[in-house]
Amino acid sequence: MAVIPVARQPLTFAERTYVPQILGGLRTTFRHLVRKKTTLEYPEQRPAIPPGYRGVPTLVKDPNGREKCVSCQLCEFVCPPKAIRITPGGIPAEAPTAHVEKAPLAFEINMLRCIYCGLCQEVCPEEAIFLQNQYSLSGYTRAELVHDKQKLYELGGTLPDQHFKWDRKKAAAGRGNAH
Repeated sequence: MAVIPVARQPLTFAERTYVPQILGGLRTTFRHLVRKKTTLEYPEQRPAIPPGYRGVPTLVKDPNGREKCVSCQLCEFVCPPKAIRITPGGIPAEAPTAHVEKAPLAFEINMLRCIYCGLCQEVCPEEAIFLQNQYSLSGYTRAELVHDKQKLYELGGTLPDQHFKWDRKKAAAGRGNAH
């Protein structure tokens, strides 16, 4: 295989002295000096959140303050970086919500591994996981960024519920009206 040499053009005097590059850099600097400043004084001023932003995954409760998660573990299975860990637990037979099969004993989301893809929210059949518009997440240690069930409920709060799986009366009334 033959190597064909490439003929290079000789540099001009201006190119050898780097004058065009220096003038280009100065032009950029002067443009920034006269341009309107876009600095925000964070955290008092925050940039607008773009539509469709997928933020921090959190757990939400129903309007009566009960947890909606039934630890089906679909979110854990669908999570690409394996950031979600669920330990399923049972509900005592004497509890008023004993007709629901199970509830999570432990629920953790490792925010250092989370890629904010939103698959956990999409796959949740009970609408227990929602993505919040929170984007500033910080901590002093790695352990602070592994959110347990209590922290996830603090961040998520309560959302209206279209499902009445926890209420026997409403579920029975809904079946009675269907006939």
